[in-house]
Amino acid sequence: MDLEGRTALVTGANRGIGRAIAQELATRPLGLLLAGSRSPQDSDPPAAPTGGAREVRSVGMDLSSRESIEHSCRALAELGAIDLLVNNAGLMTGGLLEEQDPDDVYAMFQVNLVAVTDLTARVLPGMLERGRGRIVNNASISGYAHFPAASTYAAAKSGVVAFSESLRRELRGTGVSVLHLVTPGVQTDMMDATQEVYGGHMDVSDWDVQEPEEWAAKVVSAIESDAHILGPGGRTAIAKLASRGPAFLVDAISRQMFSRQARD
Repeated sequence: MDLEGRTALVTGANRGIGRAIAQELATRPLGLLLAGSRSPQDSDPPAAPTGGAREVRSVGMDLSSRESIEHSCRALAELGAIDLLVNNAGLMTGGLLEEQDPDDVYAMFQVNLVAVTDLTARVLPGMLERGRGRIVNNASISGYAHFPAASTYAAAKSGVVAFSESLRRELRGTGVSVLHLVTPGVQTDMMDATQEVYGGHMDVSDWDVQEPEEWAAKVVSAIESDAHILGPGGRTAIAKLASRGPAFLVDAISRQMFSRQARD
């Protein structure tokens, strides 16, 4: 995708991976970069260097319900002009299924899966009318490698994989393309929380983790090269590969990592 003069929206751009992706996009010659977050007043938008985005602006993008998405989209005058949508915002759930808070699970499915489909459907008509556009969905390695203690989160991210691939085929020949990210472990506050929750039942000491800036550079490169999937690389790629093979491979890894009894 040629990013020159284009309008991009990144959700969850106030921290972590979203912040890093927005910062990387700000170095490209976009016409307008919209850094979406639930509370845009609480964070400054990323700075654009000379030769980077002409304008960078923080905007409200509350994905917690259908009503909040409708309100956010009504307030966004540029909604129909978006050429690049990066569905990055997310919540994490984990632990034994019977111990997970139902309210947290519902909220996670809303933000991680339902909002991705809803916001994409709202942005898509403008892309189709212009005959160009790019949709990027954060699917996560959990969308492929379905490990214990991640049942609800893996279910949502698997849905993102299915949505992305189905939509990619649906949009063939329209000029609009889809990229899904098999995001690995990235060193963010959310990763710290993930390791704390999963660490109650899994050995997380050997997780393959990279810096957000490193992953963001790969994401923007994949956007520009028109890739339809960005793999995790490193040792995490082995988990993705194993997930497409016989189930006993992931079963064996799970037995080594997981215990229903709480870890010390």
